[in-house]
Amino acid sequence: MTHLIFRASTRRRSASNLGRAVAGAVLVAGLAGLAACGGSSADAYCGSVKDNQAKLSKILGNGGEAALIDALPTFRTLQAKAPGDIRPDWDVVVKRLSALQGALSDAGIDPDTYDAKKPPAGVSAAQQQAVAAAATALGSAATATALDAVQQQARDVCHTPLSL
Repeated sequence: MTHLIFRASTRRRSASNLGRAVAGAVLVAGLAGLAACGGSSADAYCGSVKDNQAKLSKILGNGGEAALIDALPTFRTLQAKAPGDIRPDWDVVVKRLSALQGALSDAGIDPDTYDAKKPPAGVSAAQQQAVAAAATALGSAATATALDAVQQQARDVCHTPLSL
């Protein structure tokens, strides 16, 4: 979603990298959960990851600028069932995506077609700023750190390196 504030070439690379990172985080979280399944909380999380993995792969694999927002309901499901050691990382990702979704929705903006340099008629400067701020937060180091933490946990628990 960082395409909302950067040039076209950077937009594609950033959105693609973030999409791959989120997809990888979902996969990693699933692998970590499957390796650690033992308690009822972990069992619920493992079941949710397994049940939603194909759906997430399809959503994120289809790409498009709205893929992350389209995946948000599934991310919320995983967040709600995540064990305590993964939960804070999911909280960051879901909070940032939710903020962007809210800013876009409040402004009546279609994330697939929005161009910050050519905003649709009727979108105020304040709404444009809210979208830009939410997109910047989503693409921030803190979000990347949350995704990295999920990936690191999978490597530590599962001893499985992932290439994102």
